[in-house]
Amino acid sequence: MSLSDILHYLRIGGFTLALLILASVVALGVAIERLIALWGVSERSRALGDTVHKHLLRGDIAAARTATERSDAAVADIFLAGFDRFERTRGSCDGVDSAVERERAQVGLRLRRNLWILATIGSLTPFVGLFGTVAGIMRSFKDLGLDVSAGGTGGTAAVMTGISEALVATAVGILVAVQAMAFYNYFQARLSRVLVELRLQGEEFVELLRERPMNTPSTTASSAAPAPVEARPQPEA
Repeated sequence: MSLSDILHYLRIGGFTLALLILASVVALGVAIERLIALWGVSERSRALGDTVHKHLLRGDIAAARTATERSDAAVADIFLAGFDRFERTRGSCDGVDSAVERERAQVGLRLRRNLWILATIGSLTPFVGLFGTVAGIMRSFKDLGLDVSAGGTGGTAAVMTGISEALVATAVGILVAVQAMAFYNYFQARLSRVLVELRLQGEEFVELLRERPMNTPSTTASSAAPAPVEARPQPEA
């Protein structure tokens, strides 16, 4: 198919074909935006998780929180929610797991942002293309009727040409739907894996926070201090 044929079909397709092309561009834009947003999300989350876990194994909660606040990983918001709950309960882990799970759900919603656009385009564009085809066939038969009324032969050549041009709308609608659904299924599979990793990291974070070694500076200081020297009795003169 040459460029002149494509331009011809675009001109014949009218509003329906223009709408399908716009939907294809929107689907491509959403896919690019999500690719950029999800680029390296698993790697950054794993790196932050390793750092926070090392600090928690040493019982250094302040260093773990500082590392979390400096990170832009997706799991950082989950850890911060746990730290905030831990501080509000004054060192108790009651409710930390619930706070972590709620924040994980919020992170999941943010990661799934705009995916509904791909699903909508994938489900609606075949029907939009079918509508364009039906409208084109109706127009072809109307032209045939006008030709017969004007004394024409009513040959099928003009009708077949019009129908073939109308079927282009259905073909484009299917192609756009395949494009959108391919992107949608890819992101769904990728996000399912990412969300499982975030859930596991959140559960491990809660466990390490609950089982962290307790720092007891007073005990350490008393054990490190030298024992007092007992006074020896002085000999009588």
